[in-house]
Amino acid sequence: MEDRKRILVADDDPDLLDLLKMDLEFQGYEILTANNGKEALEIAGKERLDLVLLDVMMPYIDGYHVASELSAKLGPAVPKIVIMTSRDTVREKGIAMMSGAVSVLQKPFEMAGLHDRIKAILESP
Repeated sequence: MEDRKRILVADDDPDLLDLLKMDLEFQGYEILTANNGKEALEIAGKERLDLVLLDVMMPYIDGYHVASELSAKLGPAVPKIVIMTSRDTVREKGIAMMSGAVSVLQKPFEMAGLHDRIKAILESP
């Protein structure tokens, strides 16, 4: 039996965090959550993760800085990172990629689109 993929979801909106946790667990993933950037860094430093979904605007440390720190600290072992933002993704994409993210997801998003994006990212080498 294949191990379930582990995803850290970091967002300061508790309702969205709960929704994503429930939905992604239903999709078969093991979900860890963080409600700010500092907590996300602590969890990612201790846990084996396959993917990190990061909101941009979070307390203490924003999503870009979390992605940059994870990339710098974990090197080749860094999990794949997806930035979630309500900002203009065309402008934000460059910043996200420089911080180590593999994808940017525009909020609000449809769950089916999120599922497809996660599946594609986790299946890519």
